[in-house]
Amino acid sequence: MEIHVGNNIRDLRKKHGWSLTDAAQQLGIGRSTLAKIEAASMSPTVGMLQKIALGLGVDITALISQPNSAPASGRLTVTYSGQGEHHSTPEHHHELLGAGLANKRMVPFRSRIKARKHDKLPPWYRHDAEEFIFVLEGEVVLHSEHYAPTDLRPGDSVYLDGRMGHCFVAKGDADAIVLFVLAQ
Repeated sequence: MEIHVGNNIRDLRKKHGWSLTDAAQQLGIGRSTLAKIEAASMSPTVGMLQKIALGLGVDITALISQPNSAPASGRLTVTYSGQGEHHSTPEHHHELLGAGLANKRMVPFRSRIKARKHDKLPPWYRHDAEEFIFVLEGEVVLHSEHYAPTDLRPGDSVYLDGRMGHCFVAKGDADAIVLFVLAQ
């Protein structure tokens, strides 16, 4: 992280037309400290980052965000309600969203988690992705190999490491609707 923080600070300093000495005076920090931060030989504290951001007139996120190396590609796809690619399993009915784009870094899908007539858990899912789940309707119980079962209601969400064994079960007699997003 320090490399891009230092580069971001250097770029913003140069946008102001400030030398290291000018910037150090404007920001109220030592010139050598600023030089070390820009060179990534020193990690700034959060307090130092706040002071630098204030002096440069930017939000702190401008200092810590990674630069986007590629210009916007203009990729876009629309999935109208009910028009996604449909896939069913005994436990779920998935509607793949955004299927019109290849080479995505996210895989979003809306799922109906079917109400169960028995207490046996479905198989554990494991995959090489991070997973975000947002409950839209109904209630869901998240089961995972490292945590106690977690009840989720509409508006609740969870973010998890997909390599950890996990499964979702609709709570009660009604199906639940969730939005899943897998990210590579």
